[in-house]
Amino acid sequence: MNVFFEESGDFKVGTVLSQAGEAYQVEMASGKRSKVKARDVLLQYEKPAPEVLLGEAKAVAADVDLDFLWEVAGEEEFGFAELGAEYFGHAPLPHEAAGLILALHSAPIYFHKKGRGRYKAAPEQTLKAALAGIEKKKQQAIVQQQYVDELKENRLPASMHNIVQQLLFKPDKNTIEYKALDAACNELHTSPARLMLAVGGIGSAKDLHMAKFLFENFPKGHGFPDVAVPAAPSDLPVAAVEAFSIDDVTTTEIDDAFSVVHQPDGKVRIGIHIAAPGLGIKPDDAIDKIARARMSTVYMPGDKITMLPDSVVDAFTLAEGKTCPALSLYATLDPSDWTVIATETRAELVPIANNLRHNELDDVVNEETLASGAGEYPRKAELTLLWGWARHLEAGRMVKREAFGLKPEQNNRVDFNFYVENDVVTITRRKRGAPLDKIVAELMIFANSTWGKLMHDHGVPGIYRSQGQGVGGWNAKMQVRMVTHAAPHQGLGVDQYAWSTSPLRRYTDLVNQWQILAVAEKGVMAPLVAPFKQKDANLFAIVSAFDAAYAAYADFQANMERYWCLRWLGQEDIRQVDAVVLKDEVLRLTDIPLVIRLPGMPQLARGAAVKLDVLRWDEVDLSIETRLLEVAADQAATDVEFDEEELVGETVPELVPDPDQPADEKAEAAENPGQTPV
Repeated sequence: MNVFFEESGDFKVGTVLSQAGEAYQVEMASGKRSKVKARDVLLQYEKPAPEVLLGEAKAVAADVDLDFLWEVAGEEEFGFAELGAEYFGHAPLPHEAAGLILALHSAPIYFHKKGRGRYKAAPEQTLKAALAGIEKKKQQAIVQQQYVDELKENRLPASMHNIVQQLLFKPDKNTIEYKALDAACNELHTSPARLMLAVGGIGSAKDLHMAKFLFENFPKGHGFPDVAVPAAPSDLPVAAVEAFSIDDVTTTEIDDAFSVVHQPDGKVRIGIHIAAPGLGIKPDDAIDKIARARMSTVYMPGDKITMLPDSVVDAFTLAEGKTCPALSLYATLDPSDWTVIATETRAELVPIANNLRHNELDDVVNEETLASGAGEYPRKAELTLLWGWARHLEAGRMVKREAFGLKPEQNNRVDFNFYVENDVVTITRRKRGAPLDKIVAELMIFANSTWGKLMHDHGVPGIYRSQGQGVGGWNAKMQVRMVTHAAPHQGLGVDQYAWSTSPLRRYTDLVNQWQILAVAEKGVMAPLVAPFKQKDANLFAIVSAFDAAYAAYADFQANMERYWCLRWLGQEDIRQVDAVVLKDEVLRLTDIPLVIRLPGMPQLARGAAVKLDVLRWDEVDLSIETRLLEVAADQAATDVEFDEEELVGETVPELVPDPDQPADEKAEAAENPGQTPV
């Protein structure tokens, strides 16, 4: 005797070897033996052989007209044998009965299973809905395959034109567009990003990196709404100075300027003048909400996304020939020993006589010409005096830094500037600590530290950058943290440090400017009138949001710098490069600030000079493959020095401050290698 039975949702046939109570010992065609319970047996028959019956049953099932079978079934529950008699017109033969069971079981939208061999026809409306769904899926499958074919032919389907970024960066995996993209990528053995580049969905690798950043950080676009430009108070006094700024040629947000006035008693009054949008922008107004949403200007080689609309920047930038609202810090000095006799902070209108540019002065203003007095250039006397004070300020900070247990800052490293025009990149080397850089950086650090103390002494909270080993439970990696109270910044060698000198570019500086203005105007009453009070939850929220945005912007800037470094290799047709060892298998190229990893490299001392063969690079995933050619005999880099703290990650490039970035950011980067801010 043979049996047709159900086991674990599958239908099988076999020959009965023996029976014991309610169980059969059954042998399959494969020779495998199994114990089958009587309740699982649907058919008992003599002929044909099990394997023959199963083949004939499958043929019957394939020929069953499901629509007709559904009509025959009626509305009541039925057994397969009952339905078989009506469908076939006679008591079904074993292979017919088995085939009917297979057909019923394989059509759950037509027949709902009610038990072993028992079913019930689906209600008419339910069946129609299910069939419509199946038809819809069939049509979608046809459309999806059309999309796949188009993508494989390097054509972008029309339905994908407006959702390219959605598909790449935050796809809905249930859509046929995503399924088609995924299927095409699998068939072509490529990634969605590369396929989109191939079909023209994304114009270039640069556009890909930019689109991803904007999609994640500026989902509504990075343009500005129309807003009214605020005006500074009209009753501000006009400063009796001729101020000048020192910036890169690409700088449009000119935040800082300087003035030098010699006093009758031989003292010198140096003015540090900071653009004062805080005199016009008010907390919670329309422009404040824009600035707070962005938190900072975003920097990248050849471009930037400003924190404030151009109209607002134009109203408050310290442009040459204008008399601009400014928050001024005056320091009265004794030039014989650079002692600071007194400081004063006030809001005023400042005449801007010059916007000096690095590209016009770098060749003539250096340590030698400043020492000898050689050369003729604008503001020569003032720059010479500021250079002397800047060196004194730096020396004082280094003493303080050593008191904190840190080594003096090394100034013999090289920085790099990126300039991009018409997709052609120029990467220039610039020695760290050049006089013009140092003048601006030291005076900004002085202002940030002085104003940080001013807020602290008046009981007004601000946003500070603090750094120290073991302070507040920090680990030993000298991490920089944003806090709302005065605390040392050991890397810079100052007792407190509050970013306040770039209010056109950083929201923290705008916040601090409001607080400083309150102190300058109200003195001891400032804690009552300052926009932010002690333990203000809103201030903590700003710190948290700034940290998050700042980190995202820093990652993007690092990626774009890496992209342009790779572009430079192709642009200059570079096949061999010099590099220096940072640590283990991590190196940095000498001519450009590109950090690479060379697996399997022999153990070399940090700073060892090597020559590499450039094999290939990829502008999409920002990778590069190189091969070690030779190690310099002296194994020493000629112009690269490393501090104990300067150990960058194995895969993350060291961030290079953009030439248009605030000087205090670049100064902090110089003092804290490996902890570079945006």
